[in-house]
Amino acid sequence: MNGGMADEALIDIEAYANNYTGNAKINRLVFISEKTADAGLALSALKMAAEDLKKGQNTSRYEDVVQRLSSRCGQHYALDRSWVESVDTRAQATQYRLESELSGYKTNLIKESIRMGHHDLADFFYARGDLQSAFKSYVRTRDYCTTSKQVVNMCLAVIKCAIELGNFTHVSAYMAKAEHSPDSSKDVMTMSKLKAASGLAALDARKYKQAGKKLTEVSPELGNSYSDVLAAQDVALYGGLCALASFDRSEIKRHVVESIGFREMLELNPEIREVVYDFYGSRYASCLARLQKMLPVLRLDIFLSSHVEALYEAVRCKALIQYTTPFVSVNLHTMALAFGTDIGVLEDELANLVSSGQVQARIDSHAKVLYARLTDARAAAYDNALKFGEEYLRSTHAQLLRASLLQHDLVQRGAPAPSPGQRQGRSQHGNDRANRFGETRFGEERIFL
Repeated sequence: MNGGMADEALIDIEAYANNYTGNAKINRLVFISEKTADAGLALSALKMAAEDLKKGQNTSRYEDVVQRLSSRCGQHYALDRSWVESVDTRAQATQYRLESELSGYKTNLIKESIRMGHHDLADFFYARGDLQSAFKSYVRTRDYCTTSKQVVNMCLAVIKCAIELGNFTHVSAYMAKAEHSPDSSKDVMTMSKLKAASGLAALDARKYKQAGKKLTEVSPELGNSYSDVLAAQDVALYGGLCALASFDRSEIKRHVVESIGFREMLELNPEIREVVYDFYGSRYASCLARLQKMLPVLRLDIFLSSHVEALYEAVRCKALIQYTTPFVSVNLHTMALAFGTDIGVLEDELANLVSSGQVQARIDSHAKVLYARLTDARAAAYDNALKFGEEYLRSTHAQLLRASLLQHDLVQRGAPAPSPGQRQGRSQHGNDRANRFGETRFGEERIFL
C-alpha cells in the first residue's frame, strides 16, 4: 500500500481546488502541501492558496502560507506587506463599527436587529480566520431567533465553524437541533447538508456504517451548494468507501446500487463508482487494484486521510469473506488469481480471519485448500430432539409427583384458629415460651427466629 510520488502527480490541482470555495478550498490546498511528497505539487497548492487568500481578509493565514512559499522558493514569493497593513486597518474599523451597531441594537431591545448584529459580527470573524470568536457569535444568535428557518440557518453556520475547528461533538449537537426544526424536513437542500455534516461527524468517530448510511441518503440536488465544506464528489467518495467497508451485501444493494439518488452522486466520481460496482459484481481483483491506485490521492484528502488504511483493510477483509462464504472448499491458487495477490500473502490473511472467527474454516497449508467448517444438520436435529425429550420428562415427572402427593394427602396445613377464650388463656403461656425459645407470635402462626 505504498503510494508513489508519480501517483500523486496525477492530481490536477487546479481542477481539484475549483470544486471548493472559501475556507474549504484553502484548508485542502494547505493540507495537500503538508502531506504530499511531491515538491512540485506542494508548491502549486501553496501558490493557489496564497492567490486565493489575497482575495479575502484572513491576513494571518496569508502570512503563514507566504512564509512556507518563501522557504521553498526564495524571496520571489515575498510577503505583500502593504496589502496586509491596509486589510488589517480596514478590518479594525469594520470590527469597531459592527460592535458599536450591536451595542445600539441591544439598547433598543429589537430582537431581529440584535440577531443580525451578532450574525454580521460572526461573519466578520469567520472571514478574518478567528473561528472561535465566529463560533461564539453564531451561537449567541440562537436566543434571538424568532422563526424555525432562522434556527436552521444558525445551526448550519455553527456546524460549518465546528467542522473547521475539528469539534465534531458540536456538529452532532447542532445537527440534532436543526433536524428537530419543522422547516428542515421540508427543505431537501437543508436536509442534504445536515446529512453530509452528520456523515463527516460519524467518519471522524470511525463509525463507518453510520457514516455510510448518512452519506448515501444525501440528495444529488446538493450540487455545489455545500462547496464551502465539501463537494458532491466527496459525498460519493466517502459514502461509497464507508458502505463497502461496513455494509453487508443486501445493504450495499439497497443503499448504493439500487438507490437512484446515490447512483447519481456516484456518476460525479467515476473512480469510486467503478470500485463499488466491481465489488458488488465480485470482481475483487479489479476492485482492489482500482482502490490501490486511488490510495495515494486519498491520503491527501483532509477528512479521509487518517481513515484510508482502516477502510482499505475492511474492504479487503470483506472481499475475502464474501469470496469464501458460498463454498465448501476453496483452492487457494485459484483464489490468489481472483484477488491478484501472492498465495503466501493470501494464506496469511485467511489465517488471521480464521483465528479471529470471521471465517469459519480450516486451512490445509500443504494442499493449499481452505475447507469450510460446516455444522452437521442431522446431528444438530438429533441433539435438539434429545434436549426437548429430556425437558419433557422432567416436567412430566414433576407433575406426577405433585399429583401423587395430593392423592395421599401429604400436604402441610396450618393449625386451626383457637376460640377467643382459649386465646386469652394461652396468651401469657405463649409470651413466656416466646421469651424462652426466641419465638414471635402473629395470630396462630409461629416464626422461629
